[in-house]
Amino acid sequence: MRIRISHETTHRYAPPARMLIQNLRLTPHGFDSQYLLFWRVALDIDSAIKTSEDAHGNVVSTFSHHGAPIERLTVTARGEVETSDSAGVIRGTAERLPTDMYLRDSPLAHVNGALRAFAIESAGGAQDPLDALHRLMAELHRVMSFDPYQTDDPDSAAEAFALRRGRARDFANIFIACARALGAPARFVTGYRAFEEPDGEAGAHAWAEAHVPRLGWVAFDPTVCICADPGYVRVVVGFDARDASFASAAHGMSDDTIESVIRVEQARFQTQS
Repeated sequence: MRIRISHETTHRYAPPARMLIQNLRLTPHGFDSQYLLFWRVALDIDSAIKTSEDAHGNVVSTFSHHGAPIERLTVTARGEVETSDSAGVIRGTAERLPTDMYLRDSPLAHVNGALRAFAIESAGGAQDPLDALHRLMAELHRVMSFDPYQTDDPDSAAEAFALRRGRARDFANIFIACARALGAPARFVTGYRAFEEPDGEAGAHAWAEAHVPRLGWVAFDPTVCICADPGYVRVVVGFDARDASFASAAHGMSDDTIESVIRVEQARFQTQS
């Protein structure tokens, strides 16, 4: 599937900011089932962007501004990605951290007693790790209600599970905590999801990956209860939602109001007659 993405974020600062530093994680990596056709990150201020990779292998675009105060900043990421069906199996990624690092506890995916009990009960004694993770995904999808209007402040897996509702990131954090409780390394993914249906809701999305023996990393989306298909574009990975955001920033004493406009659509091939 060929997917076209436009992600525009506008920041408004009050009072105007004299100092800005932003780390943007808006550029997808290519791997066996995801190929970047083209991609560009641009700013509407005069500032150079430096590109590097973080500990998880994410592409990081960093820029800074010092001097004349600015009231408004717009960051735009645009590009096209070609994806193929891999049944959710992620191969060909450059892994910088040992797999077992993703067994470590993390603030938003902390395993408490309730999550551990839920994970064990959901797995139902399955001996096959892949089967256990599929059972976990299905049961999590069954007991949780999707609430797109939850506050933007990240809830921990335990808090969201106690409420039995949350956004996609909450579903992913809970799945990660439970997968780790079952002994499976797991991590958070931020990216985009496109729909082939004309009335489908497309845009930024969050899901999880768990490491399965003999298969490697497998992408699970408990929000919709599927393994990632060609409609998913993987951009950022981390230990949990806080670690895998599209951006992190410092802007002195100014308050930052953020507005994002995201468009994700299936690109149509053009033929000439």
